[in-house]
Amino acid sequence: MLRVIENLSANHLIKSINSAREGLRKSEQKVADYVLEHPEDVIHMRIVDLAAKANVSEPTVVRFCRALNYDGFQDFKMTLAQDLASTPNFEQFTLDTDDSVNDFQKKIFDSMIGNLIHIRDHLESANVEAAIDALASARRIEFYGFGASGAVCSDAQHKFHRLQISAAAHSDPHMQIISAVTMDERDVVVAISQTGRTKDMLHTCKLVRETGATLLTLCPGNTPLADLASISIPIDLEEDKDLSALMSSRVLHLVVIDVLAVGVGMRLGPKVLEHLKTIKRSLRNLRQNDKRGFSPK
Repeated sequence: MLRVIENLSANHLIKSINSAREGLRKSEQKVADYVLEHPEDVIHMRIVDLAAKANVSEPTVVRFCRALNYDGFQDFKMTLAQDLASTPNFEQFTLDTDDSVNDFQKKIFDSMIGNLIHIRDHLESANVEAAIDALASARRIEFYGFGASGAVCSDAQHKFHRLQISAAAHSDPHMQIISAVTMDERDVVVAISQTGRTKDMLHTCKLVRETGATLLTLCPGNTPLADLASISIPIDLEEDKDLSALMSSRVLHLVVIDVLAVGVGMRLGPKVLEHLKTIKRSLRNLRQNDKRGFSPK
């Protein structure tokens, strides 16, 4: 069987092994499985060591490396080492009653960083571009969200109001319905949800679509809310919705809103950027001078 598998860059080697696995011979799959489970150990092994651990022959290890388009085991091992050095391993965390403050603060930060990198690398530029276009040309923008997502909506309203755009945030289902039925094709609704399945949100967003307004969603992909969207920006995390995912989704929504706000500001041009400078200058009097008498800039 002829198999040619693309040799991806170091940052994508682990992903390439995962995607290539089904096309490998069964004996080579044993090597792939061991590498995926023990990558840090493999970079310190000789070929005879890996063969013994995977319960295969040394020629099988060589065939595995060549199936991934590497010259041999040393070439593969060098790329794997580069991969591990350049790709930090940030996993979802679980809290333990024995965790110290240092333990759980590191878990929370590492998990958040990992989720940010994951979403950054999976954002579709075309969707973000379409969202920026719609927001920059909107007559008004209204943000809908419940609970923690409601707090994200308030932050988004603040950011877009500073861009001289008519913006409002609604976390009450009754106010969302009143808002929805007053929209038209010149307006944009940004619906933010950690699950994409909240009944009240789905009901309101159906009303938005009936008015002809643009519906932009920040929620998990392949959910009822994402399916309703005119433009969908998927925020996909672990399906179990544990504590880590729930905390991360709020921060991820905030960061994506920042991306959209910056994009809209750049699209609107120098006048808006000058307006932002004017706001900054006007706020100086609200800040207390430091001990040296200097006012924060």
